[in-house]
Amino acid sequence: MSQDIWFNLPVKDVERATSFYNAIGFKSSNVGGERAMISIGQTTIMLFPHETFEKFTGARAADTSHSAEVIISIGAESREAVDSFIRNVERAGGNVFGRPGETDGWMYGAGFADLDGHRWNLLYMDEDKMPKHQ
Repeated sequence: MSQDIWFNLPVKDVERATSFYNAIGFKSSNVGGERAMISIGQTTIMLFPHETFEKFTGARAADTSHSAEVIISIGAESREAVDSFIRNVERAGGNVFGRPGETDGWMYGAGFADLDGHRWNLLYMDEDKMPKHQ
């Protein structure tokens, strides 16, 4: 059995959400009907209208204007990649809630919310500067 992990996200407008993700560098396929499949690297994300998501999960979708259900992290190849990605998020209409910056001398990242309020973290880790565990 395959051990792939897929994320399923409720969105208000599948076509609009798919356009946003394409604008920030994700790839889409099987767009149409009431769902879309997008991917970045080896990760697949399924976008569903709220009603379909709630039927599928048997639970109400989180109201992302008042709470966060999860933060999804994406690894970046460099500090410049973080900066470029965040510029794309801003151009596509996303909300940057954590400006790019350094943490602990070896991590550089930023946080953003997509058009539906789902929260994402983008992170570059400089392995040469990482603390060594003994």
